[in-house]
Amino acid sequence: MSGRDNEFLLASTGHRLTPQRRIIFDALCQSHRTMTAPEMFLRLRDKHPSLGRATVFRSLDALVAAGLAQRFERDGHVYAYASCSTHHHHHLICTNCNHTTEIDEDVIAPLVDSLSRRYGFSAKHQTLDFHGLCAACQRQEPSSAPA
Repeated sequence: MSGRDNEFLLASTGHRLTPQRRIIFDALCQSHRTMTAPEMFLRLRDKHPSLGRATVFRSLDALVAAGLAQRFERDGHVYAYASCSTHHHHHLICTNCNHTTEIDEDVIAPLVDSLSRRYGFSAKHQTLDFHGLCAACQRQEPSSAPA
């Protein structure tokens, strides 16, 4: 998505694409994982010492409002954020490394169709986030099978 598209999305929610929001959005996109606001602040503070903690919190909320990021709740009622494409999608979230992967709607559509047929339910909107271990973390986890 171009910077101009991001500016339009932010403007449509009453926000501007400030230099600080650009820095935070770019860092979120490059991370490919969920990050809390404090994690984001710590990641950016050495390179951008004028970036304040409150600015990070407000910028992440503005990105969520514009549909450029999504907020996820981690254990302990802590919010983490991930960059998102603007089309409807779902997520795979690794509970070990916090890597996020977007799942396109076409993967979920058969499930929605099956629910409709089985229960007679017409879903108007669905949001699915799958929490578990990504392939890389599964490879690192010791086998629980007996030797």
